[in-house]
Amino acid sequence: MGKKIDRDQTVIEQLTHEIAWFKRHKFAKRSEQLSPDQGSLLDDFLDTDIAAIEAELKTLNPPVAPAEPRQQPKRTALPAQFPRTVIRHEPQNTQCACGCQLQRIGEDISEKLDYTPGVFTVEQHVRGKWACRQCETLIQAPVPAQVIDKGIPTAGLLAHVMVAKFADHLPLYRQEKIFGRAGLAIARSTLAQWVGHTGVQLQPLVDALREAVLAQGVIHADETPVQMLAPDEKKTHRAYVWAYCTTPFADLKAVVYDFSPSRAGEHARNFLGQWSGKLVCDDFAGYKASFEQGITEIGCMAHARRKFFDLHAANKSQLAEQALHSIAGLYEIERQARHMSNEERWRIRQEKSSPILDALHNWMLAQRDRVPNGSATAKALDYSLKRWLALTRYLDDGAVPIDNNQVENQIRPWALGRSNWLFAGSLRSGKRAAAIMSLIQSARMNGHDPYAYLKDVLMRLPTQRASEIGQHCRINGHPPELRKVSSADAYCPLSFSHAVAISACWLPHSGQLPGLPRRRSP
Repeated sequence: MGKKIDRDQTVIEQLTHEIAWFKRHKFAKRSEQLSPDQGSLLDDFLDTDIAAIEAELKTLNPPVAPAEPRQQPKRTALPAQFPRTVIRHEPQNTQCACGCQLQRIGEDISEKLDYTPGVFTVEQHVRGKWACRQCETLIQAPVPAQVIDKGIPTAGLLAHVMVAKFADHLPLYRQEKIFGRAGLAIARSTLAQWVGHTGVQLQPLVDALREAVLAQGVIHADETPVQMLAPDEKKTHRAYVWAYCTTPFADLKAVVYDFSPSRAGEHARNFLGQWSGKLVCDDFAGYKASFEQGITEIGCMAHARRKFFDLHAANKSQLAEQALHSIAGLYEIERQARHMSNEERWRIRQEKSSPILDALHNWMLAQRDRVPNGSATAKALDYSLKRWLALTRYLDDGAVPIDNNQVENQIRPWALGRSNWLFAGSLRSGKRAAAIMSLIQSARMNGHDPYAYLKDVLMRLPTQRASEIGQHCRINGHPPELRKVSSADAYCPLSFSHAVAISACWLPHSGQLPGLPRRRSP
């Protein structure tokens, strides 16, 4: 018995050392010789090995205290709108062994979820020919307008390809294989042509969305790197996607992406143009020139908090813990004021948040004199103290958020996408992806199905006259941001509660907003 205990203890120590090694390689800094793609693949293996070792340790060293019985969760019912196929199972013989006839007293029902891969259907358009025998006149209905003239894809197929590429991050070569398994071979080059043509057709709506976002007084801004294939070269270089979105307190919920070949601040200035509102952003130097041109800088409290969080995670700093406690109080006030009006939010900030910030500022100044220059603690304090005016401007305006988390959440689809398609083929393709993802993500922000939205847009798009765009954006001389719509029209992906319509809300294809259902299945 004693030998077995010693052997188990040896195995436990060995496994503990091994799992520490795996975790160190998983979370430590990557070797410069290891590409990001290889690193992501390595993470899968590391996660698998860590899980296996933890299972072995649990077997060898079970917990001393008995685990509390956990209540088994109830399985969520399958959606009622899904079509049902009833399969009945009855005994082959309903005669009892005693000779009596069995009586049916009830039934048990269980449901299983089935899936059939995508099935192609064909729309066969039959245009009858009608002729007058007297005057020999031939009449025939015109060919329905399509996004791709004389092409085979319907609006539904184009919407599927666009959503698969830009929302589900499936490169075209993967879609080609999926379509092949469904029974139809569509060349990757053909899919690329569809995407390029559709992107051009959707650009007017994206331009209207940009104008709508810039009509806001407060917007968020952030940027993230994306690899782009260098022209006439077989290597990539770092390009950037800039994201601009409305605040959580704004009536409009929308985001616009801008693809640029570098991180230079001129790209932000070109996008913002003459806009002179309040910009919520981090401490990136590229925005500084815009602040000199009349834009008001709003700091991000989450970035300031992150400095102290990293400090506390590294060495359990009591100073960082105290700062985190104060900042947590600020966020608790924001949670209370989340659903208040701007005026009420301003009032509660003045009453509760302002004293906390004053005390925090005085405390930081006192602590800064006690820590040496160049230390991690000094850097965390300097970040907040140097940007204190920008960090506290949210106190003076209830429409201004406390941090920049809103846009950071909206830029995550790009982080997911670049791990699938790895790089943008050109500056043009990057801008096209930014435009289409602006529409898709804006639809998501408003709780709408991107497929249903794009399908409806592409069905109506060919019949929209460019000369009538202004007529659909203005009613009774009011600017588009003040246009009112009925609740029946409030299904446009860019509409919102009590529906204030803007130029991005109308679809550039008809005089009416579409009655698009929420969360409709493709």
